[in-house]
Amino acid sequence: MATGLVALLDDVSVIARAAAASLDDVGAGVAKAGSKAAGVVIDDAAVTPGYVTEFTPDRELPIIWQITKGSLRNKLLILLPIALLLSAFLPWAITPILMLGGLYLSFEGAEKVIEKLGGMQYGETLETPVEDIAAFEKARVSGAIRTDLILSAEIMAIALSEVADNTFLTRAAALAVVGVVITAVVYGAVALIVKMDDIGLHLARKDSSAAQSVGSVLLKAMPKVLALLSTVGTLAMLWVGGGIVLHGLEELGLGYPAHLAHGLQHSVQAASGALGGALGWVSYALASSVVGLVLGTVIAVVLHLIAKARGTAH
Repeated sequence: MATGLVALLDDVSVIARAAAASLDDVGAGVAKAGSKAAGVVIDDAAVTPGYVTEFTPDRELPIIWQITKGSLRNKLLILLPIALLLSAFLPWAITPILMLGGLYLSFEGAEKVIEKLGGMQYGETLETPVEDIAAFEKARVSGAIRTDLILSAEIMAIALSEVADNTFLTRAAALAVVGVVITAVVYGAVALIVKMDDIGLHLARKDSSAAQSVGSVLLKAMPKVLALLSTVGTLAMLWVGGGIVLHGLEELGLGYPAHLAHGLQHSVQAASGALGGALGWVSYALASSVVGLVLGTVIAVVLHLIAKARGTAH
């Protein structure tokens, strides 16, 4: 009896040590994947406010919550199983699928550029009469979730590459944790950004002169900040979309376009001294943006012509 108890306790200790090691592996994988995905997180946080800022203040947080739930569904219910299955059975398919997502992001960004330049109008905005505000809100949320799906796919792909050598369960746990943490960070930041003007108004009504000063600064600054974020969000779609396509072509053996972009980056770095790292990154992002804008514009024009032809046919 005593011998059996000792054996049982020994088995429990072995399981406990294995579990602790697995948790260490998951933690290490999350740290590595999270740091590599930081750039896409910033892009995601820049893109999302543009889907929310045109609405009345009482609808901003509910819309962000809807997008947040959609983002979690994207990561945990769609991308996580697909990533694990593809990594196990069709690893070669990950790059082409990401490239299709990059083309979609480029198309979305190019649409916004074309709209701002007055070339074409895609769908409704709150600057034009909206017959059904509920339907418009639903469409806006759906658009944000679709864009999040592409950005989340890149995040999960980056995370997967960092834990590819781990066991299946460790990969699954690490991807799930990365998905939840990044979603919380991104949409927490988005909520703070879009409600900053309300915080400023609250502070401006305080009796304290210091609080009033801070509130006044926030109220004056936030329209400019949101306008800047809208521009950055559009650029983010283009540079992430173009960057995904460049990287995908390189992975598929067509590395010349990516080599040109990296050559520009290295040249700027070499000529910029202490600012070389930052300016080199900016030059690569601009090159990726140009690629994204060209590809996205071609797709947008083709789709517009197809839609126009169908309309004429009817």
